[in-house]
Amino acid sequence: MRPTHALIDLDALRHNYRLARELGGGRALAVVKADAYGHGAVRCAAALEAEADGFAVACIEEALALREAGIGKPILLLEGFFEAGELPLIAEHGLWTVIHAPWQIEMLERAALAHPVETWLKLDSGMHRVGIDADAYAGAWKRLRTLPQVAGIVKMSHFARADEPGCPRTLEQLETFARITAGLPGPSSLCNSPALLGWPQAKADWARPGLMLYGASPFPQPHEAVARLRPVMTLESRVIAVRELPAGEPVGYGARFVTEGPTRVGVVAVGYADGYPQFAVNGTPVAIDGRPGRLIGRVSMDMLTVDLTDHPQAGVGSRVELWGAQVPAAQVVAHSQTSAYRLLCAVKRVPLRYCG
Repeated sequence: MRPTHALIDLDALRHNYRLARELGGGRALAVVKADAYGHGAVRCAAALEAEADGFAVACIEEALALREAGIGKPILLLEGFFEAGELPLIAEHGLWTVIHAPWQIEMLERAALAHPVETWLKLDSGMHRVGIDADAYAGAWKRLRTLPQVAGIVKMSHFARADEPGCPRTLEQLETFARITAGLPGPSSLCNSPALLGWPQAKADWARPGLMLYGASPFPQPHEAVARLRPVMTLESRVIAVRELPAGEPVGYGARFVTEGPTRVGVVAVGYADGYPQFAVNGTPVAIDGRPGRLIGRVSMDMLTVDLTDHPQAGVGSRVELWGAQVPAAQVVAHSQTSAYRLLCAVKRVPLRYCG
């Protein structure tokens, strides 16, 4: 069997959820969209269900997969519904739905539902992606409140630049939300992962931690609060071949790396088809049998190469950690023209193994 796999530490996942809840000061929906950012949504939700206040996914397909697996806690559809035919399913399965556009309210008004549904009414406070316009928000809230199809309303918004410490845009959005929702009773939800870690003034009744659950930093630079997170995924493989090369020899596609002296090259069974970043540069950190090492040469589809020159005991079968407890994902991100979100969500073709 190919020796590449991702080890998922469910104890670390639970630790990070507890931290998110502590920082938020209220309840928290664990965001498990996109197959829990590559970590396996069903297994992650099952590991959290005993203590999570609920879950959040992108769409009804993801929610129904959790329900089919026996997950009974509330599940919020972050993109809401896309057509009227989803509403009976939302009611049947006790799902919660975001409302971000007037046409969704119109569909709710016309729907014949067995049970009323919980709604989260999204304000466009300045991100300008989806959400009710500021001047229409109070009217939309009052309109929802009159509907027998609606069980409750949570006021929500989403920050565009919370991952930029010191950027005034987050405070501007926070002020807009406070001004527009003043006088509208009921709970609120504002914080995503960067807001939970970096903007304590944005605390509300509900938090929506995503990336931080998986132990990765949403910030491009080191951040003090991130130190309390524990990495959940360890991506690892093994050396499958060793080459002894003299000085002046190219390694891999495009001769991006040329040996400067006698070099031991280890070939590792992992590549960009597994989710490792294709454009990781020479020197991207790895761990070889638990010791610091480096990537050399261009990453190919199924393999990459590492420098074994300073690892005389390493050879075929040596364990290589691509990221995890020893190699923080942030270090790989910094060398790879990517983000922690994309790094984790890109993992595929790799068996997931669970512990904890």
